[in-house]
Amino acid sequence: MLADKDLVSIQEVRTKVEKAYAAWQKYRAYSQEQVDAIVERMAAAARAHAKRLADFAVEETGYGNAKDKYIKNLLTSDWLPRRMRGMKTVGILRELPEEKVVEIGVPMGVVAAILPTTNPTSTAIYKTLISLKAGNAIVISPHPRAHRCSCSAAAVLYRAAVEAGAPEDIIQCVDTATLEGTTALMRHELISVILSTAARPS
Repeated sequence: MLADKDLVSIQEVRTKVEKAYAAWQKYRAYSQEQVDAIVERMAAAARAHAKRLADFAVEETGYGNAKDKYIKNLLTSDWLPRRMRGMKTVGILRELPEEKVVEIGVPMGVVAAILPTTNPTSTAIYKTLISLKAGNAIVISPHPRAHRCSCSAAAVLYRAAVEAGAPEDIIQCVDTATLEGTTALMRHELISVILSTAARPS
């Protein structure tokens, strides 16, 4: 039998997936230049908040130390976007006239991102950047013991994305995270890709 919190989580998931899907209907038409500008703005915002988010993660979960989490936040907000810079992900990726081949990057839709309790902010940054870089929307389901810091990271990225021209609701984070809610997210018919990271603290 489902508890009240599970029912709240499932309803929240349904609402947020629908919002993300509606946003993706607009975002899927964005050019590579528009997508890249949004990713760059999100990465810059994540770098600016990397220390605060690291401190928040340790405070909320009790796992690890702020210095290491700060480094991981920088890894995903600095090294990752530099590696992706110039990478074609939407539209025409490559043309091979002699073989009569044209490779086209087509966004998948809405990504369900399942986060761990051990790296709750760096994983949020990583999965959001790669999802939007590929032209997708994202719904983040944080670990129940790390939902505040994960959703805080998502909020930083979301504000930056919208400021850079992304559609509203392109990034969603589940505030009432439960196992039943996460299951509903992964099984939702509008979810196209699942990025799941499961880790237990050592």
